[in-house]
Amino acid sequence: MRRAALLAAAVIAYMVAAWMVAPGFYDGFGPASPYNWSCPPPQAGANVKPASGHADIQVVGGVNDAASAYDRDGQIVLGFLPGAFKAAPGQTSISVDITPLPTCPRPAGMQFVTNVYQVTASAPLADPANKPASVVMRYSNLLPQPGDVYLAGDPAGSWKSLGGTVQPLTFSIDARTPSLGYFAAGYPSAKPPPRAVTVGGGQVLPIVVAVIIVLVVLAGLPLALRRRGRRDEAPHEEEDA
Repeated sequence: MRRAALLAAAVIAYMVAAWMVAPGFYDGFGPASPYNWSCPPPQAGANVKPASGHADIQVVGGVNDAASAYDRDGQIVLGFLPGAFKAAPGQTSISVDITPLPTCPRPAGMQFVTNVYQVTASAPLADPANKPASVVMRYSNLLPQPGDVYLAGDPAGSWKSLGGTVQPLTFSIDARTPSLGYFAAGYPSAKPPPRAVTVGGGQVLPIVVAVIIVLVVLAGLPLALRRRGRRDEAPHEEEDA
């Protein structure tokens, strides 16, 4: 049983050590590409500054086409329905600009886990109640999973939650917004959401897989020890014969 205890301890120690580095033991569970940070966390390592984005949406007869705008990193995407904007008379296109904030605001009672992005357009949204814009933000596996998308008119002012639906497989969160402004994803208060995990910045799925691996290893130990005992007894039986 001493060998079993040592092997189990080695497996658990290896997985704990793997969680403490990036990308870590579970490379296959991370986002498809690294997150580009304005203010990278210590475990991020080498970092590329986030990119901006621009889109020109066509307007025909005063109604804009269905379109999307996104940054060049693919870390924030906004979608607009036909007629979402209130175009001015004679306006033939609406420009949308996405700019990552170089600083990282920390409003009271909120913890952001993405960059803050400013989104502006050359026309206001026409019918926010019936045709809100959609916003999708990608997050990193290095920090806890967000629970909400937040919006502010001024990054130094008050932020309000837009709610959010998390898509763990794509490491993204989406919401609907009645207006444009500054966007970030995170969670309320200084504590992560109940289902989030902070060990090494990982998520729930890697932890579950780790537990399963340990259980499988431990379940196979008795059989391995019995086989070992039989091999050790075999030479003695031949000598007795």
